[in-house]
Amino acid sequence: MIILVLNCGSSSIKYQLIRMSSQTEHKLLAKGLVERIGLTDGILTHKPTGKPKFEFVQSIPDHSVGINLILDALTDEHHGVIGSLSEISAAGHRVTHGGEYFSDSAIVNSTVKQQIESCFKLAPLHNPANLKGILSIERLLPTIPQVAVFDTSFHQTMPRECYLYAIPYKYYEEDRIRRYGFHGTSHKYVAQKGCKMTGLDFEKSKVITCHIGNGASITAIKDGKSFDTSMGFTTVDGLMMGTRSGEIDPGVLLDIMDKEGLNTQKATDLINKQSGLLGVSGISSDWRDVREAAENGNDRAQLALDMYMFRLKRFVGAYMAELEGADLLVFTGGIAENVAKLRHTVCKGLECMGIDLDNQANDAAYGEDAIISMPNSRVKVVVATTNEELVIASDTFRLLRKRPETTTAQE
Repeated sequence: MIILVLNCGSSSIKYQLIRMSSQTEHKLLAKGLVERIGLTDGILTHKPTGKPKFEFVQSIPDHSVGINLILDALTDEHHGVIGSLSEISAAGHRVTHGGEYFSDSAIVNSTVKQQIESCFKLAPLHNPANLKGILSIERLLPTIPQVAVFDTSFHQTMPRECYLYAIPYKYYEEDRIRRYGFHGTSHKYVAQKGCKMTGLDFEKSKVITCHIGNGASITAIKDGKSFDTSMGFTTVDGLMMGTRSGEIDPGVLLDIMDKEGLNTQKATDLINKQSGLLGVSGISSDWRDVREAAENGNDRAQLALDMYMFRLKRFVGAYMAELEGADLLVFTGGIAENVAKLRHTVCKGLECMGIDLDNQANDAAYGEDAIISMPNSRVKVVVATTNEELVIASDTFRLLRKRPETTTAQE
């Protein structure tokens, strides 16, 4: 079964084309990225397996045009990997927010689309783009089934004491205001991978996973189930991020709104788009830019990095307390996979909690799977590269194989 996996952001589309022989056996045919959707200088970067990378720039006004370019690239006679679009059996989509509707992935139908849309207010930067991807495939490949894989579904196992807010209970009963958590596909995938790397049983272990990229979250996993996670009702809660503030005293936001005369939309923009590394450093939301400025003596840039790492360390300690110990600490995501100093700073001084980092192994780990704790460390520490697209393809395969009518000749 050949599955097209789409991860649609507000102005980008990550994609992979994967041939799934079973839930665990697969072959990557191609992957790539469409960037700068809505601008005249949009970029498609296409990486077919076994062939040279292909890249070009053109106007990409919307997601349908972007997906059409992807389909053209996949079938191109020079850098394509399939003969025709009829070889694509299904599409799998990352969807950020599933509310309380979904505790698992779901085959897309009219009800699922309505429920995704009803969660727009919970993930205004993500769900509209996710739905655009689904609707675009409906137009371009109307005969293939689609599956939605939700970032929130893994966290539906959290106990009530972890997901409820200490506000009048009626707001949960009437409006389902609660903590949902995100990055679930990544947290589950790297926790399972980290357990395999260290010989632990995922279903019988206490694992803390740190997904640290431009968006960042940390999850406490107990016996294979999400127990607690840092993101909450929206993706702005928890850790400090590229442009998001992370946890903040609500009184601070109310005071700023009163002082500046901000309406709710401008306040939302403040904590989602103007804060985090960008807000503190005044330079950039990109870790690399801020680090370069700090290395050149910029004090606010260094402060931003210190705040970022301090908050991550605080959550690691808190989750070790919640789990009453841990067996495994996992670092993943674009920053955590590539920045040894961040991992060192988080682990430094946590020997009292059973973490004994191998500094040499940590310094050598860059963008690849690695065990970075000492052999005798009670808590194993690993870098595990994430692959959310593979999780989406695997879930798509699992759900569609239950339907005899979806089996095809392209297997």
